[in-house]
Amino acid sequence: MSRENSFHSTTIIAVLKNGKAAMAADGQVTFGSIVMKHNSRKIQKIYNGKILVGYAGSAADGLTLVERFEEKINKYEGSLKRAAVELARDWRTDRVLRRLDAMILAVNTDEILVISGTGDIIEPEDGISGIGSGGPYAMVAAKAYMDVKPDMPSSTVVEKSIRIASKICIYTNENFIVETIE
Repeated sequence: MSRENSFHSTTIIAVLKNGKAAMAADGQVTFGSIVMKHNSRKIQKIYNGKILVGYAGSAADGLTLVERFEEKINKYEGSLKRAAVELARDWRTDRVLRRLDAMILAVNTDEILVISGTGDIIEPEDGISGIGSGGPYAMVAAKAYMDVKPDMPSSTVVEKSIRIASKICIYTNENFIVETIE
């Protein structure tokens, strides 16, 4: 499959603030220069609603990784870091997983982690992270909102930030979902 015909997606943004976490994702799936779907669901709550997880990249690969991550979360009794380390280890060493083309963003009420197929596990120092083609735009917007309006709830920050990203990134639409945990 050529780069032009590969799936492009998405914008996932997460904000952790004062023990409250929010994550937002757009719904657009693009194949080459065609929008194939407008209302894809790319985030979900796992571990009895205590963890939010989203993916960017190939849908099948992202869903496979979220499923594997959820298995690790259950095995390690909700420990986000331990599950991330174990998933990253498997991702790098397993011949099938190594070919998966996606990233995961996970958040609970204590931490945010970005998990990549290269073995990277990144914990942002400011409680804001984003992945996908529109992730950097949403992150910049979230950082600005947090600086200018420090009392704004995390759910409002992610909603406003992804709305801004949707106006800049052609792979992001305004049909988004916001999930929160406390």
